[in-house]
Amino acid sequence: MRLISWNVNGIRACLQKDFLSAFAALRADVFCLQETKVQAGQAALPLNGYEQFWSYAEKKGYSGTAIFTKAPPLSVSYGVGVETLDQEGRVITLEFPQFYLVTCYTPNAQEGLKRIDHRMAWDDAFRAHLTALDRRKPVVACGDLNVAHQEIDLKNPGPNRGNAGFSDQERAKFTELLAAGFTDTFRALHPDQTGAYSWWSYRFNARKNNAGWRIDYFLVSDRIRGAVRAAEIYAEIFGSDHCPVGIELEEEQIL
Repeated sequence: MRLISWNVNGIRACLQKDFLSAFAALRADVFCLQETKVQAGQAALPLNGYEQFWSYAEKKGYSGTAIFTKAPPLSVSYGVGVETLDQEGRVITLEFPQFYLVTCYTPNAQEGLKRIDHRMAWDDAFRAHLTALDRRKPVVACGDLNVAHQEIDLKNPGPNRGNAGFSDQERAKFTELLAAGFTDTFRALHPDQTGAYSWWSYRFNARKNNAGWRIDYFLVSDRIRGAVRAAEIYAEIFGSDHCPVGIELEEEQIL
């Protein structure tokens, strides 16, 4: 089973940059999007064979997530269950027979960490959401989590220490999330791989120079980490300032 996640930085713009060709090439069983930046009815995707689930921000042209799946889910829910945090369309949860799938677009702490309090509340609520699901069945969680966890996860850790996405507070919350029973699949399978990034600034030829950050993840419940057969970053695919990331799951190994 192949699962893909991609922050498209505006699905309408990405559609004009050959999104559908990339979608077809990746051959996903489940395809998750973040930062769709649309409201209901603003984007029609001709994805034959996939059920589509969208979550929209109340603010137009902002945030938003989507999941496209070949297999129909048993149930679907939106948000993390906290009204003050669930106005930006950031989380979709699908229940499948063997596991829950969650896609997330984590809030950015913003320049000067001016939204850090909101971010900390979000991280706590998201962790609580995943752990509650995990008590019922295993969890696969993916998306733009807006944090580079370790120095290996960004090109220039020194100058970025304390900045949004690499602050001590955000990194500590990610450590808490993993300690709650979840595995960072890419780092588990590629513990020492450097230069593996999923986001690059549009400035300073960052992508050309591979001066990036790994902030897009697939996490799984620790007890099913053995079902993950591959974890990939598709840096060759353009269309956004992020690239897709993905995993291959061996379903019969999910108990």
